[in-house]
Amino acid sequence: MARIAGRSGRLYANLTSGGTAEPITFLNNWSLAFTTGKIDVTAFGDTNMVYVSGLPDAQGTFAGFYDNATVQLYTAAVDGVARKFYLYPDNATTSQYWFGTALFDFNVDGSVDGPVAISGSFAAASVASKVG
Repeated sequence: MARIAGRSGRLYANLTSGGTAEPITFLNNWSLAFTTGKIDVTAFGDTNMVYVSGLPDAQGTFAGFYDNATVQLYTAAVDGVARKFYLYPDNATTSQYWFGTALFDFNVDGSVDGPVAISGSFAAASVASKVG
């Protein structure tokens, strides 16, 4: 496997409840974090903190530019329905991606000297798995 540039990444999600996943337009940034909860089991006499593994978690973020021709992830954020997502680190390599369902948040920001921008986050509503 080779190193790749982030410019070909693509986030797909169901824009409407029950729809099919489609690319989220005009994004220029994404992240996906996999973490595991740590449960403190430190006891008297331990010489440092001691933890055991809790449940795994998957959360992500996205950012880009507002598109007034689509809902982007607005509808997904306001109806509270978990949506399928596919995150491709390289859209040209369709055999490798992350998949799951997630709950989305959506932010929109504008300024007099810049574009109207969007950003948001998502949290796993099911197991998020790497394919390929």
